[in-house]
Amino acid sequence: MIDRLSKEPRDALALFDSAVPEPKSLLQELIARAFTEPATPRYTSAFIGGNPYTVAALAKRYDVARERIICTTGATEGLHTVYRALLDPGDHVLVETPRFELFDSLANANQLTVTHFTRRAPRFELDLDALQAALTPQTRMVVISDLHNPSSYPVPGHQLDALAKLAETHDFWVVVDEVYRDYGPRHDRQSIGAKRSERFITISSLTKIYGLSTLRCGWIIASGEALRTLRHYNDHFSFGVSKLGHAMAALVLENSDRFDAYVQTLSAAARPVMQRHIQQWRDAGWVEGELPEHGCVAFLKLNDIEDTHAFSDWLMDHNNVIVAPGELFGLAGHVRLGYVQDPGQLEDALSRFGEGLALYRQTRLRKVV
Repeated sequence: MIDRLSKEPRDALALFDSAVPEPKSLLQELIARAFTEPATPRYTSAFIGGNPYTVAALAKRYDVARERIICTTGATEGLHTVYRALLDPGDHVLVETPRFELFDSLANANQLTVTHFTRRAPRFELDLDALQAALTPQTRMVVISDLHNPSSYPVPGHQLDALAKLAETHDFWVVVDEVYRDYGPRHDRQSIGAKRSERFITISSLTKIYGLSTLRCGWIIASGEALRTLRHYNDHFSFGVSKLGHAMAALVLENSDRFDAYVQTLSAAARPVMQRHIQQWRDAGWVEGELPEHGCVAFLKLNDIEDTHAFSDWLMDHNNVIVAPGELFGLAGHVRLGYVQDPGQLEDALSRFGEGLALYRQTRLRKVV
């Protein structure tokens, strides 16, 4: 879809995005303040060890020791670092499904063996029995997301504790991608996966929660053997975080109340719009699923439509709306809709989505008959 849009420029309405819109005015204000003479002291070397102000702000945010934090160029580099540092070619990685596709593609690029276990609809909880049954003697890592991408549902704490015991018993690492987790309640922000066990490794970034992919600021939080191995690898092979980007990241984290308010304002305005449309589609019998309590995306099952890739292509061509088909996450018949955006634009996009869905169903059912 991204390739097609680059070749066929259009003003499409996006339900494809999986983050809030970039907070440009807040960012511009911070930049103007920070780089009026004298320049902010946050603009300092991030070479080996990361920007110290960013590290300190993250330590405070999650209530962990600074030594446990490794700064990365986004969450993707964080996952790449974990795969490279802790695993060898041929090791087995067990990945949740539905899933973020990069979990697989980065593992494959590192010559790891990947299989999957299912998170059960409709709330996409972990199926720990299925997970345990999928373990092999070669399993060295399990990869999950919390909040779940693509559904936004959390992993219940008791399931994380049970998974920690399983990891300690069977000697494997657990990577928890937590890029969406900060959409949850602020009082729960410090309950990160990496605090549950030395076998757990948390990965996150500023991209999804604040829409700040431009800063390329991510981090790994770990302890024990994992931390020592990751730190050694990072210091020798993965130390190229941006001095400028992570200086700005420090300022964002130090002023996080303003960015949290930005996200909360957008979410509070968008959620009722999204909820109303989902209810309309459910009442019509077109979809199954609910809007999770937190997050910025919803993952809905489209009734009677199995090839959601074909549907998403058709929708883009006929209604000029972009959605993420379930095939991207390993579960056809679903679509992921990003909804935390301007409510007027969201209303237009969801109305066009509903109109397109109705027409597509009529056309498809007519052909079937």
